[in-house]
Amino acid sequence: VQLQASGGGSVQPGGSLRLSCAASGRTFSNGVMAWFRQIPGKEREFVAALRWADRHTRYAESVKGRFAISRDNVKNTVSLQMNNLRREDTAVYYCARATASLIVGAQNTARLYDYWGQGTLVTVSS
Repeated sequence: VQLQASGGGSVQPGGSLRLSCAASGRTFSNGVMAWFRQIPGKEREFVAALRWADRHTRYAESVKGRFAISRDNVKNTVSLQMNNLRREDTAVYYCARATASLIVGAQNTARLYDYWGQGTLVTVSS
């Protein structure tokens, strides 16, 4: 499985971006897809997760109400719609896949994810 993230860029505070994660090599029927982000010198931070089987979603408190994770079964992609972006959202965003159908409480744990995309940079600045 290979994951390819795209859609990053520069935006002013209050703006929007949509990230996409395309998977190749295997179609999904289970597991969890997630987005994490990382600032240089800091640990990778959980952003959002979507459980493939039942579409259950989970968000970090810092992005609730502003970000939305969704999937496209046909295209085998996962997207992250980011609205009302803030300067503190600036980071490299990574998509990740866990083959196990993680319980909600475990979905924010980076080490449980088996596959990672290469990262896409989001810069929020005026």
